[in-house]
Amino acid sequence: MDPWPELPYETWRPTRDTLHMYTQVVGKLRLALSPFEPQWANVPLYLTARGLTTSPLPFGPLIFDAEFDFFGHHLVLRASDGREDRVPLGGPVAEFHDGVMAALRRMGIELGISEVPSEVNDPIPFPEDRVHRAYEPEQAHRFWQVLSRVDVVLKRHRARFRGRTTPVQFFWGTFDLAYSRFSGRPATPPPGAGTIMRYSEDAEQVCTGFWPGDEGTPYPAYYAYGYPRPEGVERAQLQPEAARWAEEAGLFVLPYDAARAAGDPAAAAEAFLSSTYDACAAGLGWSADLLVTDTPRGAA
Repeated sequence: MDPWPELPYETWRPTRDTLHMYTQVVGKLRLALSPFEPQWANVPLYLTARGLTTSPLPFGPLIFDAEFDFFGHHLVLRASDGREDRVPLGGPVAEFHDGVMAALRRMGIELGISEVPSEVNDPIPFPEDRVHRAYEPEQAHRFWQVLSRVDVVLKRHRARFRGRTTPVQFFWGTFDLAYSRFSGRPATPPPGAGTIMRYSEDAEQVCTGFWPGDEGTPYPAYYAYGYPRPEGVERAQLQPEAARWAEEAGLFVLPYDAARAAGDPAAAAEAFLSSTYDACAAGLGWSADLLVTDTPRGAA
């Protein structure tokens, strides 16, 4: 496979939309069982060598996890008492939801989750959703392959920051891989913000990430933004040349295909992340000392 596989949005959109709902079902487990952390850091999923995981979750004396396996195309559930179960990927969201809850019950884990998808238009409750059912294993695996490359780029970028950051994490609500850097100063959420935005944009931050496309942006892309929006940031000089400010979304974007077409796709993405951070940090008045400029000999 191409080291940086293509991910044409319209081709894989049906699988994407179904997988989005699958990840929401599993993400709700984290929402139900993990204590709230600032900027909702308790709810994302994380990349693994085979897919995406909840990481360990508590349930009474047990811990358990749930991992999307995009090689075998199952959701694998494992508990600390040795019990394990699997739910196949494919078919209506309603059946996947019921399968997950039944598998948990077989493992002695009885819990309720919020059954309405988050951060999507016209949400269909999971037990009723037979609209989203398309699942092409090759396309889901390709998506994971792309995420695995992007994850490395984001982690390299994150490593240069001295201040507080989130981990690189997969948000199942917005279906993107991202992380944020923070100055330590509070911020006021935008007027009329709902619960999610009130608790995610209450701190000054620069966020960078990757999404695989959606209705508003029908192509995969890297993105970045500062909050609150730095004055004049839309006039920043960016790298590489294909990067731009998207006023309709209020952020910077670099189409994934433009990075793929570069001689070094990882370097192109890193240039985008660095130039957008520099623009946002300058506009927000962040200290240059927040960036690591010296590393031990032999360190990557």
